[in-house]
Amino acid sequence: MRTLTIEPLTKEAFAPFGDVIETDGSDHFMINNGSTMRFHKLAAVETATPEDKAIISIFRADAQDMPLTVSMLERHPLGSQAFIPLLGNPFLIVVAPLGDEPVSGLVRAFVTNGRQGINYHRGVWHHPVLTIEKRDDFLVVDRSGTGNNCDEHFFKEDERLILAPHQ
Repeated sequence: MRTLTIEPLTKEAFAPFGDVIETDGSDHFMINNGSTMRFHKLAAVETATPEDKAIISIFRADAQDMPLTVSMLERHPLGSQAFIPLLGNPFLIVVAPLGDEPVSGLVRAFVTNGRQGINYHRGVWHHPVLTIEKRDDFLVVDRSGTGNNCDEHFFKEDERLILAPHQ
C-alpha cells in the first residue's frame, strides 16, 4: 500500500478540489463604520437545483486510530461541502480529483494549520472528516434537498492507501 504524503494546505495545491477558507492572503474591505474587516466570498456554496437549500450544521468528530487505512472515499454530486474548524485545531484532508470513481494513484492528503477551513467542490471525492484531536467540532455548510447526495467508493485491497500523520 502507498503511504500518502501529507502536504501543507495551500490555496494553489487545493484548487483542483475546492477552496481554502482563510484570511491569510485573502482580499478584504472594511464594514461597520470601519470596525470590521470583511473577507468576502472565500468560497461559494454549490447546489444542483434552485429548490436546494444551503444549510449550516456542526459536526462533532472523533479521531480515528492512526495510521489509517484509507479504504473508501465519498462525494456529494448535488452540492459543495465546507468544513470550518471551530476550536482552532489542525485537521487532515484526503481527496481525489473529479471523475466517475476516484483513482487511488491520484489521491492526495493535506493538513490545515488550524485557522483554515475547506470547501469541497461539488462531486470531489474525499474522505469523511479526519480530526487530529481526540474530538473536534466543525461548522459545516452544505446542501439540503431531494435526491441522493452521497456516493461512496470502496477501493480494492491493492488500491488502499495508508495515512500516517505521525511518521
